[in-house]
Amino acid sequence: MEINPSLQKLGKEIMVFMRGKYVLDEIGNGNDELCFYDDKNPVLTIRIFDDHYDFISGDQLISASGVEKLDSIKAMIHDKKEPNRNSFPRETAILSDCGHRCDLCVHYTGAGFTEQFRMEIGGRIGRAYSSEPKEMKKYDNMQDFYRDFHPCGGCDKGGIGGKKDCDQMKCAREKGAALCRNCAEFPCDKSHAGLPPEIHTRKIYADDVTWGILPFVFEQYGN
Repeated sequence: MEINPSLQKLGKEIMVFMRGKYVLDEIGNGNDELCFYDDKNPVLTIRIFDDHYDFISGDQLISASGVEKLDSIKAMIHDKKEPNRNSFPRETAILSDCGHRCDLCVHYTGAGFTEQFRMEIGGRIGRAYSSEPKEMKKYDNMQDFYRDFHPCGGCDKGGIGGKKDCDQMKCAREKGAALCRNCAEFPCDKSHAGLPPEIHTRKIYADDVTWGILPFVFEQYGN
């Protein structure tokens, strides 16, 4: 079933807000509920219905089918917990043509990552993007790691594989823009390489959100 645009926009705005402001575990039941936890303490529960979401924090409940109640939902969450996410430092930021943080990206070869750190981030990406627990990967050596996470020298070197053929580069050329960031439609959904900001029912831990999702999304979900 296709989600209606108003509900889809609400879900996107909530996930942008939650991931950009809070370091929280996202624990879904695989069906119709997502709960954000601070350690074992629930901060926000979202119950998913065909035509609306129920947002529950403590003894407060707000039902919404669009963004008209977004500010009330944010205020309810703030009443429960103060924001606790620190922004990634921007002083040393290296940005790709589509706005991702190269210096935080597991593919990038110029950021001074140690092999151990690359493998750790690779494991986090594997957990964050796997739809089934059996698909989560554990890397024991760099050969296995690079099988899935190919080295990248940056956009000026052609990106992964050096072929200048990532989806963002292709799209920019098709629209007559030299760079993705120069496109009149930037930022768009296609410019985001990471998980889309939508309400889900999976299990993703806070550190995996921080290191496996945020660096691959333009401006790290508003962070």
